Amino acid sequence: MAALALSSGHKMPTVGLGVWRMESPSIRGLIHSALRIGYRHFDCAADYQNEAEVGDALAEAFQTGLVKREDLFITTKLWNSDHGHVVEACKDSLKKLQLDYLDLYLVHFPVATRHTGVGTTSSALGDDGVLDIDTTISLETTWHAMEDLVSMGLVRSIGISNYDIFLTRDCLAYAKIKPAVNQIELHPYFQRDCLVKFCQKHGICVTAHTPLGGSTANTEWFGSVSCLEDPAIKSLAEKYGKTPAQLILRWGLQRNTVVIPKTSKEERLQENFAVFDFHISDEDMEKMKSIDRNYRTNQPAKFWGIDLFA
Repeated sequence: MAALALSSGHKMPTVGLGVWRMESPSIRGLIHSALRIGYRHFDCAADYQNEAEVGDALAEAFQTGLVKREDLFITTKLWNSDHGHVVEACKDSLKKLQLDYLDLYLVHFPVATRHTGVGTTSSALGDDGVLDIDTTISLETTWHAMEDLVSMGLVRSIGISNYDIFLTRDCLAYAKIKPAVNQIELHPYFQRDCLVKFCQKHGICVTAHTPLGGSTANTEWFGSVSCLEDPAIKSLAEKYGKTPAQLILRWGLQRNTVVIPKTSKEERLQENFAVFDFHISDEDMEKMKSIDRNYRTNQPAKFWGIDLFA
């Protein structure tokens, strides 16, 4: 498994499995299958509401000798309503995941909302139907609380998620421990070259969530256009003897980003992992660059009544 070095001194496997929308009855089988295939990186979040099930699956894998804890890289995320309760939220996730430490803990979104109780992740809406933002907690305050987790030994690396170039710049200015990772939406239709280069220039590893663009899960939720059906991608995939998904994931790896595709189908686990045995030529990487549409598929505004990315 290839890995990228983080500014924290730790290494992050370049292909992970995202557990968003992974349903409880299937989690054990999917995670154990992934481990047997070779996955060592799992991307979780308090908001996914399945940390306890992931924890059960991991605990069984450790107990049966399928894998050792030190061989895994486990990420989870701080939810919006817990920005004022960072330590408590982290400990809650650790308890559910049945772990002593996290490899990476991320600020899920750059916004603090009204606290609804640790472990309660429904989006807090005001009477006007708009996200109830807590104006008393700054992102700087949240970040310094994240830094405390490192000194407490609860977390090895800390990072940000869904931060644009300006918020990332600000975080670098006030951070005592700079973010090791920025996890952002990234795929051929939303390439974000300036943000990727800015992060990498400043030693921040970029992780691509939604790396396949408008896959089935996002189409169901957001009505996304799928880059998996793009004629140029399908043509290049055929040229390399790979599926469109494999070509897209390989493209992400060759940009020196980490990719965390999500799937609830065991047959897709192997497909998404088989991306280390070919190389996309420089000419074809340029062709991939030309299909950028600046098209975001992940639109929380639909649910929150506010566009964080405007």
